[in-house]
Amino acid sequence: MTATLLVASAAAFLLAALSAVTGFGGGVLLLPVFTALFGLRVAVPVLTLAQLSSNAARVWLNRRELRPRLVGRFAAGAVPFALAGALLLAHAPLAALKRLLGVFLLAVVVWRRCGRAPGRPSERSFVAVGAASGIGSALLGSVGPLTAPFFLAYGLTRAAYVGTEAAAALTLHLSKTAGYAAAGLLSGRVLLLGAALTPATLAGAWVGRRVVGRISDRAFVALVEAGLVAAALLFLAGR
Repeated sequence: MTATLLVASAAAFLLAALSAVTGFGGGVLLLPVFTALFGLRVAVPVLTLAQLSSNAARVWLNRRELRPRLVGRFAAGAVPFALAGALLLAHAPLAALKRLLGVFLLAVVVWRRCGRAPGRPSERSFVAVGAASGIGSALLGSVGPLTAPFFLAYGLTRAAYVGTEAAAALTLHLSKTAGYAAAGLLSGRVLLLGAALTPATLAGAWVGRRVVGRISDRAFVALVEAGLVAAALLFLAGR
């Protein structure tokens, strides 16, 4: 058990640092690691608890650049759908949903690279983004890459992007936690694992915040798009 926790903590630290730089990615990449260590039905709620601390840290570290109105719109869609998705977790066809998300993410990157990315989305459109993210995140543990193109298209970069995306994600993770509790998925083991991984995620978020201020906007967007491709390939390869 100690060795398992050490491996999980190391992965949580590294991928929380990645999330602090790109605004997403940690949850997507942690899911296969946690699944291998704990099994899928334990991995998803444990991942959610780990993401609570990681996202809360990113919100605090980037609090001066937040866009509260955007977070509010996102939460309006995310909260009810995250609750519904959490209750459906035990019966959802996860493999098919992962592949669908993988195709979507690759299509988004190709669209952006071809210079045909859609115009700046309105604040109202983030209600729909939140709804899709809420149910997807509840079923898969994390779909941060699903929201990334919309926050980027809105014009957010670096600290504003990372902090606002983290605040939006925090609303759906809190809702998922309530849903998992109602579905009986928050066992004592899950709660202990979530608590044990919190220090590593907080440390990773702090390290990542130190890095994000040292890269250009162009390099930042390129890094996010590379993360989107990596996440898409993970979704497509998953079972």
